[in-house]
Order: sequence, then C-alpha cells, then structure tokens
Amino acid sequence: MQPFKRVMFAFGTRPEAIKMAPVINEIYKHSDIFSPIVVVTGQHREMLDQTLKIFDIRPDYDMDIMEQDQTISGIVTKTLQGFEDIILQEKPDIVLVQGDTSTAFASSLAAFYRKVPVGHIEAGLRTRDKFNPYPEEMNRKLITAVADMHFAPTETSVNNLLAEGISRNSVFLTGNTVIDALLAVAGRPCDLKRSGIEIKPGKKMILVTTHRRENIGGPMRSAMEAVAGIAKKFGDEISVVLPVHRNPNVREVVFDVLENLQNVQLIEPLDYFPFVHLMKEAYIVLTDSGGIQEEAPSLGKPVLVLREVTERPEAVLANTVKIVGTDAQTIFRETDRLLTDKEAYETMSRSVNPYGDGKASPRIISALLKYFGYTDRMVEEFEYKKPLKKSGQ
Repeated sequence: MQPFKRVMFAFGTRPEAIKMAPVINEIYKHSDIFSPIVVVTGQHREMLDQTLKIFDIRPDYDMDIMEQDQTISGIVTKTLQGFEDIILQEKPDIVLVQGDTSTAFASSLAAFYRKVPVGHIEAGLRTRDKFNPYPEEMNRKLITAVADMHFAPTETSVNNLLAEGISRNSVFLTGNTVIDALLAVAGRPCDLKRSGIEIKPGKKMILVTTHRRENIGGPMRSAMEAVAGIAKKFGDEISVVLPVHRNPNVREVVFDVLENLQNVQLIEPLDYFPFVHLMKEAYIVLTDSGGIQEEAPSLGKPVLVLREVTERPEAVLANTVKIVGTDAQTIFRETDRLLTDKEAYETMSRSVNPYGDGKASPRIISALLKYFGYTDRMVEEFEYKKPLKKSGQ
C-alpha cells in the first residue's frame, strides 16, 4: 500500500473558493489515499470566508495577506514568500491551483521553485490579449508554463493548450467545477428576503454585476448609464438588482449613476448561496464577471457581457452569451431587444450548458489517482453534446 499523497490546495478569492470547494469535498471521500491541505491567502477576505462556510471547508493555513490599497505585486510577493514556507513545512506531493488570480500564479511559482508538481484547475482559457483581462490573461499563461497537470473545462481550452505545445497526455477535459458547485447550491432552498432582496412579482428582474479592473472609470460609467437608461424607459415593468462591489472606485460610479432610481436596488455583495438563487430569479444578466458567464447559461439566463473580449467563447457560440462591451448605446440596444423581442429572448435563454455536467471534480480526482499510480484506468472526459436545432431553425 502506498503512503498517503499530500494534496495541497491554494486559493484566495471567492471565485477560486467556489470552484475549488467541490474538488476539496470530493477528495475528502478518498481519505484512505489522499491527505488534503487547504491554504488560503485571504485575497477576498469577507467573501472568501462566507464561501468556505457554505461548503463547510476549514483552511489548514490562512495567510491573510491583504492590506489596504494592496498592489498586484504586493499580493504576488507575499503569497510567494508565505506559500514557500508552507511547502517546506508540509512537503506536498502536488499543489492544486485554480484559474487565473495572482494567488494562483504565485502559489504555482512557489511550488515550481521547490520542484513540487502543479495541477491547474480551469486551465487553457485565453483571450490572447495580455491586458484584457488584466492581469488574469498573463497569470493563466504563466501557470500553464509551470503546471504538470492541466484540467481543462472545455474542448476549446484543450485546443488552446495543445496549440501552445502542451502534451495531450497531461491535459484532462473535465468540464468546469463551477457547475459542480452551482448545481449543489441551486438545489437548496433559499429565502432571498433574509438577504435584503425584494423580488417583485410580475416584473422582469435584471441582475447586474460589475467589478473588472479594466472597466473602472469611464467604461464602467458608460455601462451604468445604459442600465439607468433601461430603468427609466421600462419603469415599473422591470426591476434592477446590483450587488455593489466593495472597491471604492466601483461604488463611486455605481452610486453616482444609479442611486436615485426607484426601480434599482443597490445591495451589498452577496455570498454565493443567495447569489445563485438571485440568478435563478433573474430575467437577464448583465455582467463583466468571468464565472457568471458559465453559471447563468446553466440556469437558462441570457447574459450580456460588459467586456470587449471573453476567454469563455463556448456560450457565445451557443448563443446564450453575447459580448456587448461598455458602450452605453450598445448595451441599451441589446438589453432593450431582450426585453421586447420574445423570439430573441427565447433563443438566448434556451438552457445550453457547454461548461460541464456537474462531474468535473470526480474527473479531477480520477486523474490524480492515475497520476499517482493508484489506477491504470483512463480518465473519462467530459463530452459536450450540442443541442439539436428545432425544425425551421
């Protein structure tokens, strides 16, 4: 019998925690083989803690690196130094990182410096514009350069990695773990009133989120002016709900443009559980988030992406997501169309899930079992079955 394999998880933001949580909970089922070690940096302090509580995960190490006005280089430097110390103490057999944050990049680099294998969850996403999104695009490319196992969510992501010379033997098409988390949480009952959210019967609710670094300033103001225009035009027919990010630069723009509109609810950021249920209640979602582009289509919600490019093209091709940028006229026009053109809405709202089937986490664990020699079986990969077109389409 082989000794336990020590699997270290490193993450620091809420999106990372959401996508890591199903993998951590899955690895707990193999306690006879794996010994998990959970390390968080606290890059999103309060939101991270809320998410860990939802999934009943208790970190073994909390680096708590954040300070007021923390810079990207500060995050990387503190994570690199602190994580190396933990690696030296715990001696993991592999380090798993998720996505494209500065925490993920610095953790993978620290593991590389100590010659510890790295597994990259949600590998292979690309925009091919190193400043959009910034710094995420370069973070994920740099993680790819040091990773030993690449857990790609989609076939597009697999092809991106192969085009960069990554061996297919080290790439595993798993689907996205966010769907595992989404399906687990969406099935639980939730009272949104307890989170201060009023869902008004008979009104079409538009859910808006905005926080991206590259949108702060003029682009974000333009997008919010479009939301204001929609709110004014449709009045009592709609309601807008916007959880306002804690970044003061975001809050300044959002409150300045939208605060005095009666059919707009500006609320504090939500933890993951009520947010999933808020998405379930939405008619349309406007967002510059990456993860919501994956989640909302899984719930059959049309998504207008407030960005110029996306590293998640699958839902765009499936017509459940549309990139509208931050031009106020474009956002207004596309939102107006979904509110008034029933056929256009139904085309986008048809529930298509190109990102996963809720089994990404077991596939990742299967790949780890094979990597460490516990099984010879090939990993059964995720297969996205495109929906059949209706007659006449």
